[in-house]
Amino acid sequence: MEHKESLKVSLIQTDLIWETPEANKTAFSKQLASLYQQTDLVILPEMFTTGFSMNPEKYASDITIYEYLKQHASQGDFAIYGSVMFKNGDRYVNRGIFMRPDGNYTIYDKRHTFTLAGEHQVYNAGNAPVIASYKGWKFNLQICYDLRFPVFARNTQNYDVVMYVANWPVPRVNAWDALLKARAIENMSYAIGVNRSGTDGTGMDYCGHSQVYDVLGKELVEHPWETSGIKTVELSKSHISKYRSKLRFLEDRDAFELI
Repeated sequence: MEHKESLKVSLIQTDLIWETPEANKTAFSKQLASLYQQTDLVILPEMFTTGFSMNPEKYASDITIYEYLKQHASQGDFAIYGSVMFKNGDRYVNRGIFMRPDGNYTIYDKRHTFTLAGEHQVYNAGNAPVIASYKGWKFNLQICYDLRFPVFARNTQNYDVVMYVANWPVPRVNAWDALLKARAIENMSYAIGVNRSGTDGTGMDYCGHSQVYDVLGKELVEHPWETSGIKTVELSKSHISKYRSKLRFLEDRDAFELI
């Protein structure tokens, strides 16, 4: 498999059409097409086909969502990561999908369901962190509320990037900014967060603030970014190795296993 020293990553921050999967997929198809052959990885918001809805019995994706993502990943020659409400047997999960251009994919079911909104009553929680490999890079797949739980993201797997896709609302955006930066610094990895903008069907407002932080917590996207649009940044493997060699903080981390 190809190993790349530098990786172009594109963040799509946008409003979502409430509980209207086909319209959202059509909108994202246009945005994804604009990135064909231009980037290595595209990141979409949490529940990008519906917004953060508690009505999966009506709007959940099935296995056809894999084909949708595979088609764009193949045509664009990039990987895609985002989450959807997904029907898993007779139950539902908030499923992150990391789709590669060759059609191979890695799934991550959101571990920390958002109890404040009753997500735990509607969706089954995942039970383990998941690492996806691509072009010689290791990505820790996370979703929204997971950001508040640093132990779950602790870099015991020697990953390069931790990624959060989210519907994180305006009233708590200061926490989003602070915690995402902290995840980069404490894990000596890139930390990427892609949040939506606009207003959902419950009246909740979102202001984006999608961001990429490097190993030292430096912002790589102009802040604050609150409008809909696409930003592309370049990640560097040598940046990670340089500072992990110089600042050997990860060697002093606590040893533990998640159970």
